[in-house]
Amino acid sequence: MRGVRFRLIPRDESFYPLFSEGVENLAEAARRFRHGLDDLDDAQSNHVGVIECERRGDEVLKQILHRINSSFVTPFDREDIHSLASQIDDVVDDIHAASDLVVLHNVDKPLPEMRELTDILVEASEVAVALMQKLPKLKGMETELQTIDRLESEADSVHRKIVAHLFSGELKAFEVLKLTDIVESIEDAVNGVEHIADIVESIALKHA
Repeated sequence: MRGVRFRLIPRDESFYPLFSEGVENLAEAARRFRHGLDDLDDAQSNHVGVIECERRGDEVLKQILHRINSSFVTPFDREDIHSLASQIDDVVDDIHAASDLVVLHNVDKPLPEMRELTDILVEASEVAVALMQKLPKLKGMETELQTIDRLESEADSVHRKIVAHLFSGELKAFEVLKLTDIVESIEDAVNGVEHIADIVESIALKHA
């Protein structure tokens, strides 16, 4: 009959739990990094936790890429699966870079605005977890998409405050250099979460 369609080979639905695992791991990395900033005396221990998240993220990425190559029918375009998986991994890498720099530079007093920016990163990451739970149906994502967009705008505002603080003359030049590297990595991570949302929104529009 015309108009009736069916699949001889079912879609590989196993990508969805892997994407959820990836963003949950991302959110855990963000929380561990924030714990490190909140307790710099134990920064090394929290950094070890971030390293574990980075390794776990790499493993999830490998599993997804393997499934792209081995699945006959993917739930959406292979290019989009690759982009989404890689972007999730990139954000974890940004968080790892920020945590690594905190330890390497022996930061003993982060700027208050750095904590504020990190709080935004954690919140955005947790919203991304909720967003990914809606990926199988590709519907009802408006609240999460709007929230992540708002948080990214808030992060931009906080970033401008940090830059103003860094170059106010209050800090020594070497401290400015050290903290700037960390701040940029945190900002990159927040922007990366927004990019995750953008990819998911693009996928949803393609399949609307």
